[in-house]
Amino acid sequence: MPAATETNTRTIALIANPDARASNPELCAARLRESGVEVEVFGITEVDRAVGAGADRVALAGGDGSIAPVAAATGRAGVPLALIPSGTANDFARGLGLPLDLPAACELAARGRRLRSLELGWLDPLAAADGLAKRPFVNVASAGLPAPAAAAAKSWKRRLGPLAYAAGAVAAGVTAHPVPCTVECDGRVLLDGEAWQVTVAASGAFGAGSRIDEADPADGVLDVVAVESGPRAGLVALAYRLRTGAVSGHARAAHERCRTAVVHLPPEAELNVDGEIVPAGGARFTAQRAAFRLVAG
Repeated sequence: MPAATETNTRTIALIANPDARASNPELCAARLRESGVEVEVFGITEVDRAVGAGADRVALAGGDGSIAPVAAATGRAGVPLALIPSGTANDFARGLGLPLDLPAACELAARGRRLRSLELGWLDPLAAADGLAKRPFVNVASAGLPAPAAAAAKSWKRRLGPLAYAAGAVAAGVTAHPVPCTVECDGRVLLDGEAWQVTVAASGAFGAGSRIDEADPADGVLDVVAVESGPRAGLVALAYRLRTGAVSGHARAAHERCRTAVVHLPPEAELNVDGEIVPAGGARFTAQRAAFRLVAG
């Protein structure tokens, strides 16, 4: 589908996450105003207010974990979303070829006219009775090694930046254990046993440079990759394939594209969802095509 275009932007509602590694809400707002637009600044907890403020578009200054809730809200309201990457890894922006430096990102947010319709993945915990909420994601949701890897990386982000993810992966590879699971894709069993990693991908970008090449963020289909457990020494090959995008070609990997995936996990299992740790246990995943419009050029 060709990208849509939009008329000139006059007003922007800027949502800024002050906890993002490179976030500077005042500087972002100043840069946007230098591009000739009026800007109203909102906090990361004021998404609904920002989306309902009547601006021509919403800009988000935040990391990967901030994008999906804002994207879902702008999609419901029919307001375009611009991204000013301010996190540690910025996998979503990297995967889509968006500018990572502040001046160029603000220029695109203010003056970009090409809009791209993109999908959202949705995670619906199977243990809904425990009060766990359905949530969107733009990159991936993963079980197994990615959750302890992200937990280990969290405390190192300020010092190491994106290298914290590699350090976290090494730590998880040394200490973590395979996770028992059953993975279903459109009703078919993809894996039933123990896995080093199960990843449900929308855009397919994660872990400060890892990716699943087959994932298309606009096709409304999820790519599910389950890597069966094996010797710990084999994690080196897994790490290499994750960095090169060829994980689906791993000897122990099963890969399917589906609209609905169900991952059954132990109740205490955690998921890594766009870099955020979610204690969801098992979950049902669906894809929502054309869920929001992103300022892409």
